[in-house]
Amino acid sequence: MNKNLLLKTVLIVAVLIFFLFGIIGIPGSFTGEGLRSAVQKRIHLGLDLKGGTHLILQVQVNDAINADSDRAVERLKDALKSANVAFGEISKPDPQNHPELVQIKGVPPESSSELRRIVNEKLGDYDLASGAENGYTLAMKNSVANDTRKKAVQQAIETIRNRIDQLGVSEPVIQEHGLGDYQILVQLPGVDDPARVKEIMQSTAMLEIRQAVKGPYPSEQAAMQDNGGVLPPDTLLMKGTTPHAQNPEEAAEVYWLISRSSAVSGADLRSADGGRDENGRPDVNFTLTGDGGRRFAAFTAAHVGDKLAVVLDNKVKSVATIQEQIHDQGRITGSFSPEETQDLALTLRSGALPAGIKYLQEVTVGPSLGADSIREGVRAAVIGMVAVLIFMLFYYHAAGINADLGLVLNLVILLGFLGYSGATLTLPGIAGVILTVGMGVDSNVLIFERIREELRHGKTPSSSVEQGFHHAMTTIIDTHVTTIVSAVILFLFGTGPVKGFAVTLSFGLAANLFTAVFVSRVIFEFILSRHQRGEPLSI
Repeated sequence: MNKNLLLKTVLIVAVLIFFLFGIIGIPGSFTGEGLRSAVQKRIHLGLDLKGGTHLILQVQVNDAINADSDRAVERLKDALKSANVAFGEISKPDPQNHPELVQIKGVPPESSSELRRIVNEKLGDYDLASGAENGYTLAMKNSVANDTRKKAVQQAIETIRNRIDQLGVSEPVIQEHGLGDYQILVQLPGVDDPARVKEIMQSTAMLEIRQAVKGPYPSEQAAMQDNGGVLPPDTLLMKGTTPHAQNPEEAAEVYWLISRSSAVSGADLRSADGGRDENGRPDVNFTLTGDGGRRFAAFTAAHVGDKLAVVLDNKVKSVATIQEQIHDQGRITGSFSPEETQDLALTLRSGALPAGIKYLQEVTVGPSLGADSIREGVRAAVIGMVAVLIFMLFYYHAAGINADLGLVLNLVILLGFLGYSGATLTLPGIAGVILTVGMGVDSNVLIFERIREELRHGKTPSSSVEQGFHHAMTTIIDTHVTTIVSAVILFLFGTGPVKGFAVTLSFGLAANLFTAVFVSRVIFEFILSRHQRGEPLSI
């Protein structure tokens, strides 16, 4: 064996060992069970093979617009009061369909220039237009509204990913769904409690600490009667549960009169952890940021003796009397189970969703169905592979062994790539593997038929092999490049399963170029190096 051929053989063996390690890593044992376990750790299975939950969510982006315009209303009121500008009413005429619009009434004509100055300085994202009877309309700019909607979707994706990651779900798929506006695709392989995951994903976990003005009331009617049928200014009624209930079964629905403005909110939260209070009941301890702690300290110092309400998702979770000034640490108590406190702490830590979400589609794949898919997919791949190997041996004689070795190495490289890259193997991905086998055979057929043609023209075996590879090379590269380009387009614009097909197909084709062109050529060179002069080539 000449030195050049030896170096090529060493390279092929090194590639084989490298990708075999990608498939099995370092197995705990070399028994059948040990090798199977090692492969399962390296090759990650998708939802359709492992089982789990497939969800399509729609982000209610108007919630984010509403939240922004609500803040704009409060800022505008404060600014007008500070500038001593009289106004009648500032409200949103249609918050459901047009949350970006704010209506201002009762501003005197002589104060119009001051109003415009305040809007320009304080509310640069809004346009002000005058209306009838000293009225004005404040409208969020279209570019700002569109940007807010897009950010709401991206923030929702990141928030859901943070929550799912903390739950320990392996290999989740959380991404924007391109088949609808403001939709998110969520795939959770191996999830055994989809109801709990859905609840955690959907919870907005909007934490606010407000002053509890009065309460609790057994009903909304009782609250209105106690206040003469009209709620005090800057207050609202909010549902809660009976204070100090020992468990969820004992908790009854009550109503509290709560201030509209909050002392601190979830944006001021630094950390949150589940624990137990001095009586052994589950609670959640939270820590505020520096700025939030300063504002909370000022608020509690000014309201010693008043009641403080912890509001979560627009429901009163806990009410306590302020005994003294509180700085940057607090506690949420209530009728929680231990699991509920952990879930609440998790959602608080991972941030609040910027908008509500709606479930458009839910599909649950059972582990048994996934196992059936694996079994049938592997069976199809094995049958197809064996049929191709037998055909190549039958039709191309000894040269068929060359093609078969290349196909096996191609499969090893492809699976090793999946192991190294952490790519998820799906049922369409198995289809991509099978298609790669077909493409590999196609390349060998092109080369072998060209070699046969050169032999029929009376050329020597070595010359025929060289000319066969030379003339077939352009066709092989053209077919592979065009197919890889198609696979890349599928990956860029397709959803999860389609991407799995594109990944296995594209890398399988790249591996096939190596095996069909380089490895097959080296095997022919090895055979020819042992050929006797005049001996025919078995092909």
